Order: sequence, then C-alpha cells, then structure tokens
Amino acid sequence: MQIRNLGGSGLRVSAVGLGCNNFGQRTDLETSRKVIHKAIDLGITLFDTADIYAGMGGSETVLGEVLGDRRKDIVLATKYAKPMSNDGTKQGASRRYIMSAVEASLKRLKTDYIDLYQQHDFDPLTPIDETLRALDDLVRQGKVRYLGNSNFPAWRIAEAELMARQMGVNRFVSCQDEYSLVMRDIEKDLLPAAQEYRLGLLPFFPLASGLLTGKYQRGAAAPADTRFAKAPALRDRYVTPRNEDIVEKLQAFADSRGHTLLELAFSWLASRPQVSSVIAGATRVEQVEQNVKAIGWTLSAEEIAEIDAITKG
Repeated sequence: MQIRNLGGSGLRVSAVGLGCNNFGQRTDLETSRKVIHKAIDLGITLFDTADIYAGMGGSETVLGEVLGDRRKDIVLATKYAKPMSNDGTKQGASRRYIMSAVEASLKRLKTDYIDLYQQHDFDPLTPIDETLRALDDLVRQGKVRYLGNSNFPAWRIAEAELMARQMGVNRFVSCQDEYSLVMRDIEKDLLPAAQEYRLGLLPFFPLASGLLTGKYQRGAAAPADTRFAKAPALRDRYVTPRNEDIVEKLQAFADSRGHTLLELAFSWLASRPQVSSVIAGATRVEQVEQNVKAIGWTLSAEEIAEIDAITKG
C-alpha cells in the first residue's frame, strides 16, 4: 500500500482509505469486524467516519467496539457539525457545540484522541475565528491531532486559511469533497484553493455511488440488491444521459487496456494533484480487496489526456 502525506502536513495516510458510513447501518457488527480487520491487514490506515453516520453515532460505536488494540495502527478520522438531534440543538461549529461533540465522539470511538477531526459542513452562523480557536484548543489538549474540512466552498477554505495565519492557530490540513470521473466540479475553484494552501484532498463518492463500478447497464433496471435500486433519488442524480455517455466511453477505454472501470476510477483519482487518499466504503471483505487492488494502474500522460477528453467533452 502506498502511503502519502496528507497535504502539507506530516500526517501519513494510505492511498486508499476506508469509508465507514456502512458500519452499523448496511453491515452488522460481525460483518463490519471482518471488513475492518481485512482493511488493516491489507495496509489501509485511513478510516473515515462521522458522528452522524448510521443513525447518529452508529458507525463510531461499531469502530469503538471493533478496533481494540488495532486503534494504534490506523489514522482515525471523524467529523462534526451536521445535525445530531432533530430539534436543531446539536449541530454547527460553535465553541459550545464542538467541545461537547468531540467528547461524544471520543466516548463512542473508545479512544482518547482523534487523528483527523473534520468539520462536515461550513456553519454560516458561527464566525470562523471562534471555530478555529476552539479546534486549536482541542489540538493543544491532545484530543485532536489534525484538522480538516468537508463540503466547504473555495472562498470558505481561503477564509479559514487566512484567519488561521492571522490568529497563529492550527489550520485545516485537508478537505473532503465529492470528486470522480463524472463529478469534476471542484476543479473550477476548490481544487486550486486546495493546491494553493496545501490541503490534502480526500475525495468521497469516487465511484459516483456505484455508477463507475460497471454493474449498471444502460437502459436496464438496476439490480435489486444495488444502491440505485434502493435509492431512486440517488439513481436520478447520477444516471443522466451525459453520465451514461461518459461511462460507456470510459468502459471501452478500460476494456481496451485490460482493466476494469473500477480500476480506472480509482487510479485516475490517485493520479490527481492534491489527492492524498481515495475514500471508499465496503460492505464485504471482497470489496476491500478490490479497492486496494484498484489503484495499481499507473496512467500515462497520454491516457490522462484521453480521459479528460471523454469526461470534459
């Protein structure tokens, strides 16, 4: 497994990360245990979860139950800010909420520190200096090692960076955003901001919720046990005429080179500037093995140019 620095920080993460949103939701405890241990055995070190995953706390609870002595072998990343109650009282990035949210996550994860603590969304109600000061206090207390953001617009990333410099506090070292062969919107503003401020990019939905796995056929109904069959809204978001055209061309591109569409999706992301780790979920041990294998294709400059012509055309 290739190990990379997370942006300009000293934190080292595996080039393939494990998204933990399935634990406690789509996978039961024992299945989750098998997936987690297989991931560690294969060299995956970055485990990415969030307090809201699996019904508010379920994913963190499973990780806390399973990791045990192997906690020290991984980079444990979680998130705060999205609603953890139905009445709107537990959310955001105020000092008051952050201080309670981190303690709740630490308790569920059964650990005394979080390697990467990420703000899951920007909070328009809280000044960024208040948020950064609170997060800096957590780093100084040893409860958090590094800080990241997710779903921030580019200007918010710039605001946070410049405010951290002005205040002399710990800064965000990563950003987690949607990025894939069919979703390249962040290249306009966000990716240049990440490059300028040396933020490591952690792309989520690298397979566009399954569209880039090759298991869906144009014009055919989604197989009954797939995500698109169970979540029509998700299917409608990704299964568009434009995306289907792109997928057909990418499939032919991969086939002609003896690779799968999944390998193309992962290897392309791994080759992109600023990408530190490609985060992908897994509900079975076999999927973890596929994900680890998938970044083994080193794309040439000519191949990347051809991919650009397909996905941007």
